[in-house]
Amino acid sequence: MSDGPFILGLVASGDPDAVRACMDRYSGLVWSLARRFCFNPSDAEDAVQEIFLDLWKSAARFDACVASEATFVAMIARRRLIDRRRRASRMGRIASVEISTIRVQPEQGDGRLEQREEALKAAEAIEKLRPEQQRVLRLSVYQGLSHERIAEATGLPLGTVKTHVRRGLIRVRELIGQADETMSSADAAESAMS
Repeated sequence: MSDGPFILGLVASGDPDAVRACMDRYSGLVWSLARRFCFNPSDAEDAVQEIFLDLWKSAARFDACVASEATFVAMIARRRLIDRRRRASRMGRIASVEISTIRVQPEQGDGRLEQREEALKAAEAIEKLRPEQQRVLRLSVYQGLSHERIAEATGLPLGTVKTHVRRGLIRVRELIGQADETMSSADAAESAMS
């Protein structure tokens, strides 16, 4: 299979080698878009499969005079991903992020250990919030969604999203403060006993 510029034309003709070459050539582009749009890795995998199926069906529409193959692939991918996100928000299905999915880089110098401990304290505090606050904070903190995007994804009014975020963060700070006080008391008691 040649690495020529018009793989989609060969895909449209049913060439199985062209399908493999198309996947090889554009999988990086499709994966990067899917990871940006999707809430979790499993959703991204499903989206990538759908995108390549859509590309297989749409390959005959590719016109090199209008856009490059990469642009055409990106356009198909974005449309499919936007459709998936809209479907998910209409159905109210937001994937929850588990504490175990939090990844903190290994300690590399001063401050890393403290950052890791603070991140774990915050994650534990979020688990103690009311479910609606947990859901909104997970989308905000873990997924990096704006208040507007959270409102779209959850179907909640924008004001309600902002209130849940604000009150949730206040409560997380309180819980972290309480945990720190408990640790300080335990450390003081341990020092007094030794």
